[in-house]
Amino acid sequence: MIVIDNLTKIYRREGKQTVVADRISAVFPTGESMALLGRNGAGKSSLLRMIAGTMLPTSGKVMSDGTVSWPVGFAGSFHNELTGSQNVRFVARIYGVDSDGLVDYVEDFAELGANYHKPFGTYSSGMRSRLAMGTSMGIDFDTYLVDEVSSVGDASFRAKSKTVFLDRMQNSSSVVVSHSMPFIRETCTMGAVLEHGQLRVFEVLEEAIAYHETLMGVALSAKPKVVVGA
Repeated sequence: MIVIDNLTKIYRREGKQTVVADRISAVFPTGESMALLGRNGAGKSSLLRMIAGTMLPTSGKVMSDGTVSWPVGFAGSFHNELTGSQNVRFVARIYGVDSDGLVDYVEDFAELGANYHKPFGTYSSGMRSRLAMGTSMGIDFDTYLVDEVSSVGDASFRAKSKTVFLDRMQNSSSVVVSHSMPFIRETCTMGAVLEHGQLRVFEVLEEAIAYHETLMGVALSAKPKVVVGA
């Protein structure tokens, strides 16, 4: 279970401030897969990182009674001068899992070949995604945080990642950010919509999707029309 208690996040830049979380309080129950919906720029990824503990809130807190992953596929914590396998071994030690087991799992999953033993700083963006996804899936968490897992790598790798992720969901909870409604419907059991710093949680997934799509429809209809030749 994840408990969000009076969570606030404010970005300040050049004298302006943007509020992406305004005293949010919510409970994500154990055993559920929560879809986190909202327009682009609403703050979904920021909320995900605060739940993961990789971003500090302005105020408030997030509590969990189990282990929580970093955002699946996130490669920002890997060290450029370490090889892929050395980075994986380091992560294994941090999370207290078998180092050799995780290194072998990621080598097989990521399919990097000889590049697995080259410095991470030499990796392309696709290679980084493969390493990060493999590392994420190689550790058993109580709750997985997912930010567009279906966008990682090429088509075959995305299919493999999706299959492994769905297998993990048989015994774990998740919080999922995705713009793919088919993927959301396939993986999630509940939904929450982030809008103007407020989070509304729905026990019924389709109600969350309908509310999100209504908000998106209102936003589109509010845009000024461009008249060609005016």
